[in-house]
Amino acid sequence: MSVKIRMTRAGTKKRPFYRIVVADSRSPRDGRYIERVGTYDPMLPKDRERVTLDLEKAKAWLAKGATPTDRVARFLTDAGVYQWKHGNNPKKALPKAKAQERAKAAAEAAAKPAEPAQA
Repeated sequence: MSVKIRMTRAGTKKRPFYRIVVADSRSPRDGRYIERVGTYDPMLPKDRERVTLDLEKAKAWLAKGATPTDRVARFLTDAGVYQWKHGNNPKKALPKAKAQERAKAAAEAAAKPAEPAQA
């Protein structure tokens, strides 16, 4: 069973509030979870405490092999519990296959000399 530390959304429309939970990776985002570890309120100003974490619970789940999502990993890194490193995906910004084909065709069309008009 793969266990993740992730966020579930709560709150109303346009007023988000997130719970940081430990859940099975197969369960839905706002579905069943194993344990609640903290909260995140993005509506609070940055100078106030947006994230609250129970660090002991988080450490225990990390020791058991739970993997945090990117956002939660950043929160845990700020708290000094986890070492998050930025992922590297150099192919993400490249155009997809169809766009590459169109660009190649356009380059070939521009490279051909213009044929003279036959009279």
